[in-house]
Amino acid sequence: MKSQRVLEPEDAKAQLRASIRKGRADRSERRLQEHAEALRDHVLALPSIERATCVSVYASRRSEPGTLPLIEALHDRGVKVLIPMLGDGLKRGWGIYQGAEDLLERAPGRPPEPSGDFMEQSALLEADVIVVPALAVDTSGNRLGQGGGWYDRALCDAAPDAPIVALTFAGELRDAAHPLPREEHDITVHAVITPQGVTRLPA
Repeated sequence: MKSQRVLEPEDAKAQLRASIRKGRADRSERRLQEHAEALRDHVLALPSIERATCVSVYASRRSEPGTLPLIEALHDRGVKVLIPMLGDGLKRGWGIYQGAEDLLERAPGRPPEPSGDFMEQSALLEADVIVVPALAVDTSGNRLGQGGGWYDRALCDAAPDAPIVALTFAGELRDAAHPLPREEHDITVHAVITPQGVTRLPA
């Protein structure tokens, strides 16, 4: 029998991304809102979140696990919420969430950003918890991102004891017996949350 060609991690990731994005596109607005509210409730119940004074959360695009209900709830608690921002030349940085009306798509295809001051990438050191997007996560903590490597670079500035929590949809958490493709620069996560609940990982 002819052996199947083993893909390089980069090519295997590209195939997975295409498949997962196709599946995500089929969700209705109502279901996406329900998922966003469930994710909010699970994140807010984390002990690390209950103690936090500063949390980094990505601002979700339509097809991603929704974060606006979570961001608003943290803001209402008086928690400082750091939102990713892109500076000149795609420089990594952060902005402080000031309200839903201020969180807008500043350029086509980019995630929503606040309009306030651009903070250097080292501002992430202040975050007690970091909530990141993921297309998939396996039970070893390997995370499949969107492909730009933004978070893998940004997370190098995280506090060593800050939990990294990934949000995905049901079916995107995979058993480590069939691990996600991994490259040397990939940073693992400590927990994954789906609308169905929390899974803590050995990262």
